[in-house]
Amino acid sequence: MKNTMLPNGTRDEFGRTAEIKENIQNRLVDQFKNRGFSKLITPVLEYADVFAPLNSTDYRPYQLLDEKGETMVLRPDLTLPVARVLSTTGVSLPVKWYYSGDVFRLKKQLSGSYNQLTQAGIEIIGYQDLKADFECIATALDGCSSLGINEAYVQLSHAKFIDDVLNILPLPDPAKESLKAALFEKDLSKFDKLIAPLEKTDFAPFIKEWPWLFGDFDEVMTILKKLPKNSILNEITKELQNTKDFIAKEYPQYQVTMDLSIQAPQSYYTGIVFQGFTEESPDYLFSGGRYNNLLQSFQNQNVPAVGVAFDIDALVSRFIGNNSSQQTLVYFDDSQWAKANQFVKETKNATLCLANTLEQAKTIAEQTNSKLIDLSKEEANQ
Repeated sequence: MKNTMLPNGTRDEFGRTAEIKENIQNRLVDQFKNRGFSKLITPVLEYADVFAPLNSTDYRPYQLLDEKGETMVLRPDLTLPVARVLSTTGVSLPVKWYYSGDVFRLKKQLSGSYNQLTQAGIEIIGYQDLKADFECIATALDGCSSLGINEAYVQLSHAKFIDDVLNILPLPDPAKESLKAALFEKDLSKFDKLIAPLEKTDFAPFIKEWPWLFGDFDEVMTILKKLPKNSILNEITKELQNTKDFIAKEYPQYQVTMDLSIQAPQSYYTGIVFQGFTEESPDYLFSGGRYNNLLQSFQNQNVPAVGVAFDIDALVSRFIGNNSSQQTLVYFDDSQWAKANQFVKETKNATLCLANTLEQAKTIAEQTNSKLIDLSKEEANQ
């Protein structure tokens, strides 16, 4: 028997949901263009080696073989194909690209998550200065503003902070790795046992509070001051403060928080990491950061790069319950085509109702929660 059902984790999109999604993508793409970004399109199908740097737990791809037996995958990520383009085409740097498209990641069964996700984002390659990070954040927040999202908050972190702190701790390497695992897992009992040898060192005041190193930006910065002075950590602190100051000055309507107890999104991240959230949903609206190791697995060199991607599906979920754009159905007699067409042109979100009878038109309007305009009354009164 043929299986005509959808694969697990996929879905059809139509009607209002599909229209909202298209509108969101179009608005973001228009913004990317207006900020001087150029379009980049990469294939949905790539060789598996392109995505080798990804965390295999969170980014399990769909796999298949080509005619030579090489493993190929449906892309689980849209950033690493950018690195592949740079390493294989000889494009002159710097570049500013934007993209939009679907990614495919196998989720656990019954997790409630979809395997097909839609993203839209930008990549800035070739600029080392923090200005490029600010441009990504500005693009993200302007995107939120254009969609009417003004109550979001930006969470900052830094990809190298945890490893840099561990590097200066007077602990053996195995203990450091165990400490990092306990921190990520929030295993406080294990964490406390591992930091016991540091109780009488200068690190003790900070280490004891490390698992709670998240929340209000200024409060987290106060805890950071308990660390012994270190030039590398001072530079990280300076970058974080400068980024917060930029957001506070240019986008004062957005709150800034910080979390320095979480794992970097991917191993190739090297600097500031930022995500946008709202209180209404645990899913991020956008996520990005600096990853100067982006080309490391493709060629023996590092290229400065920073980017940000919007989770289009999370944005759609925000707007799906909003009925402010109620559709208007225009019912008309066969002799009223010209008049009905003109009415649709002049009326926002109006469409022709092709029902044969007024009763049928009323049923359709009720089923779709639409406003019904009956032009046939005018015809009857003439």
